[in-house]
Order: sequence, then C-alpha cells, then structure tokens
Amino acid sequence: MTENAARLTISLAQLNPTVGDIAGNADKARAARRQAAADGADLIVYPELFIAGYPPEDLVLKPAFQAACRAAIEDLARETADGGPAMLIGSPWVDNGKLYNACALLDGGRIAAIRHKVNLPNYGVFDEKRVFARGPVSGPVTIRGVRIGVPICEDTWLEESEDYENVVECLAETGAELLVVPNGSPYARGKNDMRMSVSVARVTESDLPLVYVNQVGGQDELVFDGASFVLNADRTLAAQLPGFVESVTTLSFVKGAAGWRCDGPVAPVIEGDEADYAACVLGLRDYVRKNGFPGVLLGISGGIDSALCAAIAVDALGADKVRGVMLPFRYTAQISLDDAGRLASALGFGYEVLPIAQAVEGFEAILAKPFAGLERDITEENLQARTRGTLLMAISNKTGAMVVTTGNKSEMSVGYATLYGDMNGGFNPIKDIYKTQVFRLSSLRNRWKPDDALGPDGEVIPESIIIRPPTAELRENQTDQDSLPPYDVLDAILERLVEREQPLASIVAEGFDKDTVVRIDRLLNIAEYKRRQAAPGVKVTRKNFGRDRRYPITNRFRDKAEVLPAPDESLVTKVGRASSEAFEGEG
Repeated sequence: MTENAARLTISLAQLNPTVGDIAGNADKARAARRQAAADGADLIVYPELFIAGYPPEDLVLKPAFQAACRAAIEDLARETADGGPAMLIGSPWVDNGKLYNACALLDGGRIAAIRHKVNLPNYGVFDEKRVFARGPVSGPVTIRGVRIGVPICEDTWLEESEDYENVVECLAETGAELLVVPNGSPYARGKNDMRMSVSVARVTESDLPLVYVNQVGGQDELVFDGASFVLNADRTLAAQLPGFVESVTTLSFVKGAAGWRCDGPVAPVIEGDEADYAACVLGLRDYVRKNGFPGVLLGISGGIDSALCAAIAVDALGADKVRGVMLPFRYTAQISLDDAGRLASALGFGYEVLPIAQAVEGFEAILAKPFAGLERDITEENLQARTRGTLLMAISNKTGAMVVTTGNKSEMSVGYATLYGDMNGGFNPIKDIYKTQVFRLSSLRNRWKPDDALGPDGEVIPESIIIRPPTAELRENQTDQDSLPPYDVLDAILERLVEREQPLASIVAEGFDKDTVVRIDRLLNIAEYKRRQAAPGVKVTRKNFGRDRRYPITNRFRDKAEVLPAPDESLVTKVGRASSEAFEGEG
C-alpha cells in the first residue's frame, strides 16, 4: 500500500476446500498466500469457514474438530510474522463456551481480530441455527490503515427485521471504507443474478465497494460455483472471477476523491444449461476424488440417461477412470447394444457386455414355488433391474470403483425406478435434472464442454440415443410413455409441485388435465420412501430432493385439487399478532 493509504491490494482466494481436511485446507491457504505475496498483495481473503470446509454440518459440534481448527488458525497466524499479506480466513470459533461461524484476521504474527456471523440461515440447504450461536454486530477491522467491514455471507442477504440485523448498515455507520464478504454460496440455476441483485442493494445503501469471495467445489450434494466478484461504490462491476474453477486473483483498489475503486479483469460466467452441466461435472469429480474412489462404474443401457452420465463421468474424471457395463436381457434391442458400443467408443472408456439371462432365469426358478398360481407382473420386471444392480455392486466391491446411478429427477419424482436395482450406487450426477433437460444437456454436450472437461470434443452421445423414445426395456415394446405422460407435460407439472409447491387447483387452472395432475401428485407422494433411500446427487435446481425438500414418508395428507375457501380472519384473535414477510436469503 502506498503512502496515506491511497492503494490497497487484495487477493481473492476462490478455492476448493474439503470438509474436515483441516491440514489440507491450511496448506491450500498457505499456497494461495505465497501467490498473493508474489503479486504484492496486502491482504488475501478466503471463503466462509474455509479452514473447516463448508458446510461442516454437525461435524463442527465435535470439540476435537473445533480445537483442531483453532490450532490451524493459530499456526497460520504465526506465519504472518514474515511481513507478507494479512489473511482474512473463515473458521469455527469458540468463545465463552459458544460456537460461532467466524472470520479471523491474521496479521503481524497474531490473530489481530475476530468477526462473527450475525445472521444465521435456517432454510433450504442451510441449518446453521442448530450449530452456531448468533454473533454480535461489530465494527470494521483495520488492515494496512484501511477500515474494512466483514459481513459474512447471510449478513449481506437480509435487511433488518425482527429476526435479522442490518450488518452492512452498522458497518457503514461505524466507518467502514469497503466491504469484504466471505461466502459459502452453493450453486443453483439463476443464482448469479440473485447474488448480484443482493450485493447491488447493499452497495446502494452503504455507498461502499463490495468484494464477494465465494467457495468453489463439490461437497456431497452441494456444488459451489465460485464466480466471485467486486462491485464499485457506483454499482459497476469492477471484477469477475470465472465459475466452477479455482482462482487466486489479485486486485488493486485505489482511493480517490469518491472513495475506493477497483478496475480488474471480468471473466465470462457461464449460465443456464451450460452452468448446470458444469455443476454436474464438478459435483461428481469432487465426490469421487474427495472420498478416495479410484474411478467409477456405470451400467450402460443404450438409453439417454446413462449416456449423459457417462459423458459427465468422462469429463469429470477422464476416460481411464470410467468403466461401462452393458447388461442385456431378452428385451434388450439390438439398437441399444449398438448405441451403447458407439457411446463407449466416442467417449473412449472401457466397456464390456455381460448378459444377465442366466441370473434372471435362476432367480425365477428359485421363486417358482412361492410365485405358483400368480400372474407375471412388474415383479419379474424388477428382477431384471435388481439383477443388474447386484452385478454392478459386485464389480464395485471387487474393484473399488463407485457405481454411478443414472436416474433423472422426473423418474425420482414419480418413483419410476427400482429400489435395489437401477437405484443402486454411490452418487447420481443427474438426480436433480428433469428428463426434458437430460435431452437438452445431451445435445449441448455434443457441441460444447466445460473448459476443464477431460472428455473429447465433438459428438460423444450418438444422435440415435437422443432421438429414440425412452424405454426401460423390461418387457416387449415398452416405452416410458406407456406409464407416464409425455415428459414435457410431466416435467411442467413436477416443477410446479416440487419447486413451487403450487396447490393442485392452481396447476389445473393453468390448463393441465386434472386427472393427470392428481395422478402425478399421488405418485410424487408415494415415492417418498424410495427417494429417502436414493444415492446423493448434485443439486442444480432451486429445490432438490434431500437437502431442500424433506417430506415425511408416513403422510396421509393429499391435496384434493379443489379451491379452498379463504381464511376467515374473524375467527382469529388479533391481539399480539405480528405480520412477517418471507425473504429468501443465502448461507
């Protein structure tokens, strides 16, 4: 920094931590600080709870974990005695018996300041009120003579109300010159626009520049997309980091008559289907690598779901880490075998064909006596799926490769999947992708791939797979549409039921057939027990199954698709009532 605090240089460490790998996360922090020092930075900023990894969930309640995080922070603090950049790094922090989501300023060989997260999210994928105490509202910290406000993630998302403090307003009133915001903000479609809108609102009310530093990487079902940015006080975009990749970017802030200003690089941020595909790739890659699997294994059916999952797996891990197995039975069409072979050849992964007739017929022979006198039905169809699941899991057990599950969100919604059969596996990259989007992503992948994808360019999913009517091939001439409405209709209804929680009557009022809506709602409800046992998978929509949408399995309520009367307010005692307005915030 130059004389009279006219310049401040900040490095944004958009990094990929691993929950619980305290030593590894600390080493990442050190490496990034070395890069920041080479760039001449005064300060390096890390994402929320970086030393622990985010979100740590109930792991953060373990005293041994808390102590290990503290020890790592103290070690890093001692290292700042070298005169290099100060560090603003997130960590769990115990103070007077209370556990906080905190951010530590490390400088000059010591812990120069601690700031606590004030507003704790308790909605959607977040559950911080269970594990953290609410921190006090504090003023800015001073770094190289500059007063910096440090609101942590949710502290910028919600304006002051009965339950939330306006942390940014407090920081502005107590002399902050700019805002630095550590974040653990998971990806969902359209999230960049939401973040930008919220940040612009905070800049507008404070007249201060804002530095938004977000985590990147996969953590179980969540994917963090990075896409960190800087806004100047006039709300112009000063800098934009790329999405879905690690980046340590050093930016200079210059103080003029109008305050601090930054002019940095603006990277393009992918959105829409491209962002969803990139999230699926990153989520699978980190789940496999962070959990130590040597590679993945998946059943290749010749259908579009397994084809898209194969492309995602090769892009995530490389073809040498992917193994495909075709498990044909008498109902498997030759075109399925041909398409599966073409897919494997185009993507370059190892592939083999293991016919299952002997195993299925063996099960049927064993079951002949208990099934005597009973008609063939879906039970025999499920035997095929469960045989395939058993064989894939056996190969997984023997080789250590993780089975990738390939069911899409449409199927998971209505239970069009076999428990302990095609639902077997460790992780599902398309669990939150509706079938109509499966088609779009497959076509997209044939003309585009993420910059860090390890798979080949060009058409990798044969067009014959994309245009062929979907089928489970569990009986002669079967198609999905024998059991389900057309996928464009099904997905439109499901999006209204799952993401929007719309009453059936309002869906019918939009023009959907009442009997179809009622049937799909029934299937959605009775499939809850299957979803509870399904593999985890990447979240890309506003409301995924598991982290966002948690329904009871035993549940007798059913929406009757009727318009109910308006509430009778005359029956309610109004003394002591307070109105509230829902506002969707962030982590």
